[in-house]
Amino acid sequence: MRFIVYGAGAVGGTLGALLAKAGHPVILIARGEHLRVIQAEGLLLSTPEKQERLALQAVGGPSEIEWQQDDVVLLTMKTQDTEAALRELPPGVPVVCLQNGVANERIALRHFADVYGVCVMFPTTHLIAGVVAQHSSPVPGILNIGRFPSGVDGRAAQIAAALTSAGFVSEPLPDIMRWKYTKLLMNLGNAVQAVCGSVPEIYEPVRAEGERVLHAAGIDFASEEENRGLRADLITGHDAIGQPRSGGSSWQSLARGTGAIESDYLNGEIVLLGRLHGVPVPYNAHAQRMANHFAHSRLPAGSLSAQEWLSKMDL
Repeated sequence: MRFIVYGAGAVGGTLGALLAKAGHPVILIARGEHLRVIQAEGLLLSTPEKQERLALQAVGGPSEIEWQQDDVVLLTMKTQDTEAALRELPPGVPVVCLQNGVANERIALRHFADVYGVCVMFPTTHLIAGVVAQHSSPVPGILNIGRFPSGVDGRAAQIAAALTSAGFVSEPLPDIMRWKYTKLLMNLGNAVQAVCGSVPEIYEPVRAEGERVLHAAGIDFASEEENRGLRADLITGHDAIGQPRSGGSSWQSLARGTGAIESDYLNGEIVLLGRLHGVPVPYNAHAQRMANHFAHSRLPAGSLSAQEWLSKMDL
């Protein structure tokens, strides 16, 4: 099995590096200056224990790959880029949505028959071209996998085994989307952190709205107790050598000035479901709106106070 890591940023780059170090064939798909540095100098992987530069094969797109029968695509880009990425892949390839949110699997299933979801618990950073950082040790992350919409099969077990060999905790789960909805609730604070920094007083009502919406929509998700039991304190945050632990993935999007952010598929998922089921979602709608404003205007990450954020909200 060869892994095509499509979107070699924080999660994808770190994942590809760890799979390659475990002896698995890996091709990274990257872009821009990040791709140029990887091709010219290798990918610099920073962990809490050490830094090392890895010579990894990297290309700018799927058309540059000579596809093989045993290839598996690991999608690791943000959801707003998924549709365009899928259209560049060859027909029939298995697609693994190693992404936050719950929209990617449905998008992928329109194009491919074999689609898998992964619940991603994997703290990483990518702020500098050619450099990625892993922040949990000794276990880099938890990457449980299942078929979409449900079930497990031999390929899921094989991918889980490969991830386990690379140091991850990974199990095939037949109800993977139930866990991904739990991760969605955890990610609802991302847009707030990106704009304001750490503000627990806003995280709480944002998540409470999300839970009310999922209950109204009849969508099952794992409880906080179940989630803590599954994680068992395996994910621990540390600074990596040369890369302090910073904000989450949405914060990093603003810090890199990409002009885009994933809030439409995190808070926006709750906004969509709230509108469909008649549940007011003012906090999530505001989080989505403010994150998009900061991204499009390329405003600095974490530069708005919680008081200013709340003052701009329509209640």
